[in-house]
Amino acid sequence: MSRVGKKPVTVPSGVTATVDGQMVKVKGSKGELSFVVPEEVSVALENGAVSVNPRDESKTARSKWGMSRAQVANLVEGVSKGFEKRLEINGVGYKAAVAGKVLKLSLGYSHDIDYAIPAGVTITTPKPTEVVVAGIDKQVVGQTAAEIREYRGPEPYKGKGVKYSDEFIFRKEGKKK
Repeated sequence: MSRVGKKPVTVPSGVTATVDGQMVKVKGSKGELSFVVPEEVSVALENGAVSVNPRDESKTARSKWGMSRAQVANLVEGVSKGFEKRLEINGVGYKAAVAGKVLKLSLGYSHDIDYAIPAGVTITTPKPTEVVVAGIDKQVVGQTAAEIREYRGPEPYKGKGVKYSDEFIFRKEGKKK
């Protein structure tokens, strides 16, 4: 039984939600998002809140129940507040800079990496060693941050590479004489 799915998603003031069959559309100050709820789950807008319920007690319906509720909650939070991921760059000479619609990364390779910034995402570099990925769609923000991190993930010996700001890297001891 889903504990997440039982709770209805409250729609704050300044945000409008519409349910049309299996399509949930949410519009707010930051933009508009939509999500198609799976057929195994029913969705309804009642008393200023979006409620999600399984159509039957099958395993697939119950598994998609909590996921659908979480997706709708992410839509509401995205159009009202937005999402943000912070990345830190550690290493001598490692840096990042935004030039137009391209993020330029110097990560110790023989060449610079040019990452094309996807639509719906804004990337800023407050410091050369810090990258902030922001947007209204949680999935796109997370995917963009993961792709940037993938170019040079953090290594456990010196801690060099790109890591999330809230990520802890287990450090290893080097060779002993």
